[in-house]
Amino acid sequence: MFRIMVDADSCPVKQEVYRVAQRYGAKVILVANSASNIPREDWLELMVVGDHLDAADDWIVENVTKNDIVITGDIPLASRGVKKGARVLSPRGIVFTERSIGDVVATRDLMTHLRDIGVNTGGPPSFDKKDRSRFLQALDSLIRSIQNNK
Repeated sequence: MFRIMVDADSCPVKQEVYRVAQRYGAKVILVANSASNIPREDWLELMVVGDHLDAADDWIVENVTKNDIVITGDIPLASRGVKKGARVLSPRGIVFTERSIGDVVATRDLMTHLRDIGVNTGGPPSFDKKDRSRFLQALDSLIRSIQNNK
């Protein structure tokens, strides 16, 4: 059975993950640097890791297995998850794959470089209902894909 691992500290779609996971009977592991209130459910676990930089990312990568789903907006974590064989999904509904992750990492690195040299690159657009809808559709699709490949 697959698990859904959530990079939880700044995840805007936790409630959506709960609904979908409950419908499919999937285990959810929220990985965070600090404790937070979560629903008390057998299928839901909060893993509080150290507060050093990338502690949550490192825990996820060390524990993720093939066909687990990782929910993250963190591009380096997405890349590491894809390399481990996980299905990786952003809160905006973007599925990261072996084919797409290289371009995403390169774009992130370019934007970081531009910001470092003082170019105002702006920021991402506001998170909205369309993003939530896209996320729900993509998560449902990933789960069905995993189930069909058994």
